[in-house]
Amino acid sequence: MKRGDNSGRPLIGVTTSEVREPKRIQQTPESEPKVREMVLGLTYLRAIEAAGALPMVVPPLPEEAIGSLLDRLDGVCLSGGPDLDPDTYGAEPHPELGPTEPDLDRFELAVARCADARGIPVLAICRGTQALNVARGGSLIQHLPAVSEEIAHRQANPGNETSHTIEIEPGSQLAAALGDGEMEVSDELDINSFHHQAIERIGEGLKVTARAPDGTIEAIEDPSRSFLIGVQWHAETLVHRTYEAALFRHFVEASRLSPVAA
Repeated sequence: MKRGDNSGRPLIGVTTSEVREPKRIQQTPESEPKVREMVLGLTYLRAIEAAGALPMVVPPLPEEAIGSLLDRLDGVCLSGGPDLDPDTYGAEPHPELGPTEPDLDRFELAVARCADARGIPVLAICRGTQALNVARGGSLIQHLPAVSEEIAHRQANPGNETSHTIEIEPGSQLAAALGDGEMEVSDELDINSFHHQAIERIGEGLKVTARAPDGTIEAIEDPSRSFLIGVQWHAETLVHRTYEAALFRHFVEASRLSPVAA
């Protein structure tokens, strides 16, 4: 069964990992009562829509509903968010571990594993890249500043600006996606940076395709898949640039052409 809409735009699910507690909500006289909320930046949805797909926000669901959900999706975007619970990869919490949402972690990891098993195209961003790595059996650096302070991996300037370079693996799927097949992407690229954790042990079948000057892993992929790429930077806030716009177009095209979408 073909998904998406009758114009051929694939349907892409975007996970949400951010939670806003009632005490953090500024209520106006006209608004609804304060409740625990899911939060997702509109930049993800706008980037996917601009690349030619229909974005759909994926709320946390019972695990038994994930199969039915993925039956309706052509691609999955694993979005950014807070630290992952170290229990998901068998580690003890670091003293500097940030707030975690274990229930959401379990759901997002289940979505990642199920989409991976079905061969559905996946684009993972920031925390989503870390989740993809954990879903493949990898582990994380829980407090990146304890490993390296050479680079500020949580920049102070806005997300539509860059803060440090990365070195991209030549010949990788990432390099091809950023280059869009019609232009050359430099071995180095300026990116933004808003992460507290990073990949430590790489997951099974994954390949490192970009690193920061301090050695931090900035991108991963599975070369055997048509499209399974994770980037540590927030590509969705940089789609005004040629490179990130091309990355989203490649993701959408892979979702359109994926055998599971037929």
